[in-house]
Order: sequence, then structure tokens, then C-alpha cells
Amino acid sequence: MANLPEMTTIIGLLAALASTTSFVPQAWKIIKSRDTSSISASMYGVTVAGFFLWAIYGMRLGSWPLIVTNSICLALSGFILVMKLLPQQQKDAIADKIDPSA
Repeated sequence: MANLPEMTTIIGLLAALASTTSFVPQAWKIIKSRDTSSISASMYGVTVAGFFLWAIYGMRLGSWPLIVTNSICLALSGFILVMKLLPQQQKDAIADKIDPSA
């Protein structure tokens, strides 16, 4: 069995992987459907602010795992928030650039 520091690192890596990948399905669904009607702008606004603050916190600590993980989450949740707030024509233009086949 792994010792405590190794187990802690493994748990941290799994948590980071789960956190960063959790936004990918939603972002991809928006690109494919161009529909953000069921997304809460206020929830994503708070989420974006939280990831921004976590990334700053990680920078202040010099903790690369916090910086990288929260920066990726910030980018993905920020994308979702921007897509929610944009007019439909601009959503379509962005989604077309990312996935022209949709």
C-alpha cells in the first residue's frame, strides 16, 4: 500500500483531473448545440470568480498544482459563461470556428 504522502498526491491528482474535466462535457455540448438556455449565468459567474481567486491563491503560495488546475477550470468555466452571455449570432460564429461540422 502507498505511504501517506504518495496517497495524498494520488488523491490530489485525481481531484484535479475530476475538476478540470468536469467542464468539458458542458462546453462541448454548447459548441454542438449552440444552446445555453438551461445554464445559469449567475452560477457560472460565481464559479469563474472562485476559480480566479483559487488561481491567485495558488500563485501567492507558489503552488503549481493549484495554479494549473484552477487556471484550466477558469478557462473552461469562463468559456461557458461567455457563451451564455453572448448573443446567438456570436455564439454560432464561435462554435462554427471550433467545430464547423456541427
